[in-house]
Amino acid sequence: MSGYVATGSTTGPRDKLATVSMVALGLLTLINLINYLDRYLVAGILTELQKAFSIDQTHAGFVQSMFLVSYVIASPFAGYFGDRVPRKFLVAGGVLVWSVATIASGLSETYAHLLIARAFIGVGEAGYATVAPSLISDLFPRGWRGTMMSVFYAAIPIGSALGFIVGGSVASHYGWRSAFFVAGGPGVLFALIALFMREPVRGSNDEEQTAPAPPLLDGLRQLLRNTQFQFINVGYTLLTFAIGGLAVWMPTFFIKVHGLPMDKADFVFGIITVIAGFGGTAAGGIAGDMALKRNAGGYLWISGVGLLLGAPFAIATAFAPSAGLAYAMSGLAMFFLFFNTGPINAALVNCVPATLRALAVSADILCIHLLGDAPAAPIIGKVADAFDLRFAVAANAIPIVLGGLVLLAGARRANGSPASASATPA
Repeated sequence: MSGYVATGSTTGPRDKLATVSMVALGLLTLINLINYLDRYLVAGILTELQKAFSIDQTHAGFVQSMFLVSYVIASPFAGYFGDRVPRKFLVAGGVLVWSVATIASGLSETYAHLLIARAFIGVGEAGYATVAPSLISDLFPRGWRGTMMSVFYAAIPIGSALGFIVGGSVASHYGWRSAFFVAGGPGVLFALIALFMREPVRGSNDEEQTAPAPPLLDGLRQLLRNTQFQFINVGYTLLTFAIGGLAVWMPTFFIKVHGLPMDKADFVFGIITVIAGFGGTAAGGIAGDMALKRNAGGYLWISGVGLLLGAPFAIATAFAPSAGLAYAMSGLAMFFLFFNTGPINAALVNCVPATLRALAVSADILCIHLLGDAPAAPIIGKVADAFDLRFAVAANAIPIVLGGLVLLAGARRANGSPASASATPA
């Protein structure tokens, strides 16, 4: 990778520019890990919060819902500014806001105070999540973006699992307030470090000329007319529905269906999530970059195939006769679901101009959460009430298959000639 130019500059050794890009990617990935740790910390200490604020399960669920609502509302605004102002300031500001809000969660004296703090966590994470993929796309050329996006998004399963582990471990020894303090502290430091990150020139690793960012309405019209964006958005929403729903219900599935104790079910499933999620994300990014060298729709092709391969294992998980076999099948299902993470996000940033990427990511975030994982948990719960939990878990194969077919259709309609000429690293 020593041949690419990361910042649009033509001076200085290229190896140095490559090193700068990798350091920036490492920083963004570490911040993303903290992002998901803070996001899922609540899940690890939810029972403690119920006791502290005397709330039932419905009100406990609102603690996470408040974060999600503010997250999707703030994302379009963050995306708009992300195409116009230096993105490192949005990264630093977003990390600082959510980290301070996490610490403030530990200082909450009432349930209302906790909800307000969680809302600010969503605002801060929106400022970061909408611009990070845009930054990575300008740090690396098209043919490397699948792998680099996979490095960045590999933080998701690790950070999510750490949220459970840190939350449960710290709260059990030092109380739930300390869990928030421990989780929020590192983000303040990373926010300061982010201010010194080099800001790459928008479009510096793209062939097309970089025009000024369009007005908001014009940008939204461009997204609505962008066929590739629509295929990616629909496929990604179906994928998020399946992953989000399974993440909520799988521990309960092992407890109720296979009779495992809660601590064992949570711990084993968390370990499987880390291994399968990390492995699938890494493998998918490499496979996506290889496919892109052969065809312009390579990223979407890999994503679609990954979903279709994962669907049978989701069904096998639901009807496995033993807990051990169910764990194994769930690991394979998650491997192929996370296989899509790098390629589908690389396809997202590649299908729009450089000055429209933050808005495109923000619009995608709004759709995948508002229509994906937000309604997934209650819908799966209703299916489980109407039939049983095995059937509800197996039914997740439906959005998985539909998402795979949508992405394969998008791959077939990908514009342009095979991408090998423009995607091969310089």
